[in-house]
Amino acid sequence: MSKIGPLGNEGYRDWHNMGRGLKNHEASKEHIDCMTSWIELETRLSKNKTIDQSVQIEINKEREHWRQVLKRIIAVVQRLAKNNLAFRGDCEKLYVENNGLFLQMIEMIAEFDQIMKEHIRRIQAHETHYTYLGPKIQNELIQMLATEVKSSILIKVKQAKYFSVILDCTPDASHEEQMSLVIRCVDYSTNSVMVEEYWVEFLKVDDTSGLGLFTELKNMLTNLELDIDDIRGQGYDNGSNMKGKHKGVQTRLLEINPRAFYTPCGCHSLNLTLCDMANCCPKAMSFFGVIQRIYTLFSSSTKRWKIFKDHVKGLTLKPLSQTRWESHVESMRPIKEQTVQIIDALFDLVDTSEDPKTKSETESLATHELQNFEFLLGMVIWYKLLHAINTVSKFLQAENMDIDVAISLLEGLLLFLDDYRESGFDKAMVEAKQIANEIGVEAVFREKRMIRRKKQFDEDGSDEITQSAEDSFRVNYFLFIIDRARSSFQTRFEQFKKYEETFRFLFNLERLKCADDDTLLGSYKNLEKSLTHNGHSDIDGDDLFLELTILKYSLPKETKKAIDVVNYLKRMDECFPNACVAYRILLTIPVIVASVERRPPNLKYGTAAGIRCKSKSFMALMCTPP
Repeated sequence: MSKIGPLGNEGYRDWHNMGRGLKNHEASKEHIDCMTSWIELETRLSKNKTIDQSVQIEINKEREHWRQVLKRIIAVVQRLAKNNLAFRGDCEKLYVENNGLFLQMIEMIAEFDQIMKEHIRRIQAHETHYTYLGPKIQNELIQMLATEVKSSILIKVKQAKYFSVILDCTPDASHEEQMSLVIRCVDYSTNSVMVEEYWVEFLKVDDTSGLGLFTELKNMLTNLELDIDDIRGQGYDNGSNMKGKHKGVQTRLLEINPRAFYTPCGCHSLNLTLCDMANCCPKAMSFFGVIQRIYTLFSSSTKRWKIFKDHVKGLTLKPLSQTRWESHVESMRPIKEQTVQIIDALFDLVDTSEDPKTKSETESLATHELQNFEFLLGMVIWYKLLHAINTVSKFLQAENMDIDVAISLLEGLLLFLDDYRESGFDKAMVEAKQIANEIGVEAVFREKRMIRRKKQFDEDGSDEITQSAEDSFRVNYFLFIIDRARSSFQTRFEQFKKYEETFRFLFNLERLKCADDDTLLGSYKNLEKSLTHNGHSDIDGDDLFLELTILKYSLPKETKKAIDVVNYLKRMDECFPNACVAYRILLTIPVIVASVERRPPNLKYGTAAGIRCKSKSFMALMCTPP
C-alpha cells in the first residue's frame, strides 16, 4: 500500500472506545487510499497488468519451457525403460559417436521439435548449467517412474485383499543369485474383473536354502506392507528348497498361513514328466541322441549347412533343449516332415566329405538310423506325444490361467494318453509305413538274436514264451513310455487333485446345478474348513450353500468360467459375498511360474541396468505408467 494510517503507525490504546476509533479510521482518507490501491493491485494481478508484467511473462514462459523439456525427457526415459534398452554409451556428450540411446533420442527429437532444439542450443552456448540429460537425472527419473508404478500395483493388490506369491531364483550376469517376486490377484478396480500377475521386485539372496528364501520373502512382504495372512496361493518350481515337504519355502509358509495353497509349476511338472519318459528306456535315449546328432552334423560347419539348405527348402534343423523338453517337438518336426530330403542331404555329404570320421558318421545316420523302420515309428510316436504335451504347456503359460481350466487341460491330456495307449500304436504304424514307403524302406522290424538261458535238468522248456520284434517294440517301448507318463503324471500333479476335491463344485456350473443338496453342503463345509485359520474363515459354509442355491438358477446361460461368475457377482453389487470370496480365491491360486520367468535376462543386480529392469518390468505389465 502507498500509505499507512495512524492505526498502522501508532497503534491504538483506547480500548474502551475501540468501535468509535475504527469507525473514524475507516472514514479517513489514508484508509480509503490504501483500500483503493489494494483493490487496484488485486485487479491488475488477476489480469496480469502489474508494473512487472513483462518480467512475469518471461518467468511464466521460462517455467513452461522447462516443463515441456522435462516432459520430453521423461517420455524418452519411459520408452527406453519399457523396452529394457541401455541408456548410456561410451560418452555422455551430445552429438558424439556412441553416446548411447538416451542422448541419441534427444538429438532426434531436437531435429523436429523447437522446444528441445532450443534446450540443446542453450546447452551448447553454455547459457544454462542445468541440462537434465546426465546419468544421475536419468536414474532418478527411472526410480520415480518405478516407484509410481509399484505404488499403483500395491494399491490394486490391497484392494483385491487376497493374493498369491510366485517366486523364482536365477543367477544373474554378475553370478549373484536373484529372487524374483510376482504377485497374482483378482483386479476388482476395473469394470471387467481381471486376473492379473504383477512383477513386483527382485533382490539378491545369499542363502538359497528354504529358510533363507522364506526369510527374504517375509521381509519383502513386510517392506511392501502386504499382510502374509492374506496369501491364498504360492507357486514355485520343483526345486527341493521350494517345494520341500519338511524345510521348503512352501512348508514354512503353510506353517504360518495354512490357507496359502501351494501349487507346483504345471509347466515344470510337464517338463519333468517328459524327462521321465525320455530317460525311462535305452531306446528312447538313443532316439533323441540321433536327433541331436543330425543337427550337430550339419551345423558344425557352413559347408555342411549349405549342403543341407540345397536339399531341404522348408523347415531347418533345430537343436534339442535340455531344459524345455516339450520344445523337442520343434526339433523333430523338420526331420519328420522332410525325411526324404534330409536322407538325400546325408548321402550328398557322404559323397563330398573327405574326412573319414564325418563320412562314417553320416553314412551311419543315413543308413542305420533314418532308414530304420523302428526309428521312423519311434519318430511318429514321440511327435504325437510331444505335440500334445507342448500344446497343453502353451495353454498353461497364459497369464490369466486359473486352476479349474488347468485341471481340465490336464484331465484332457490324461484322456489322450489313455486313448493313445489303446489305439495309438496301430495308427502310428500306418503313418510310419507311409513314411517308409516314401523313402523306400521296408516296413519290418529287425529281428534280434535270441539269447536263451541255459536250463537246468529238471526245467521244462515247453512254457517258454517268445515275442516277435513288433510285439517287443510295442510292449517294451511304446507301452512302457506311455505307462511311465501316466505314473509320472499321477505323482507330479497330486496337488492338483487335492484342489479338485476342494474346489471342484465351483469349476463346472452344470455339475453345480445337478448336484444334490447333501453333496453340496458337504463340499461347502470342506471348503470352509480349508479356508479357516485361527478360528476365522474366509467364508461361511451355510451362507455359501444358500447363496449358490439361488445363484445356480440365476446365472446367465453364457456364463461358463469362474471369471464370468465373478463378473456377474460384481454386477449384482455384492449380493453374494461368500460366493464372491470363494471364486476370487479360486482364481487367485497360481498354476505356473511362467510370469516370474518373463523378466529381462542377463542383468546385474544393484546397477543402473537393474533399476532400468525394475522400471521396465512394471511398465511392461501395466502397459503404461499411471
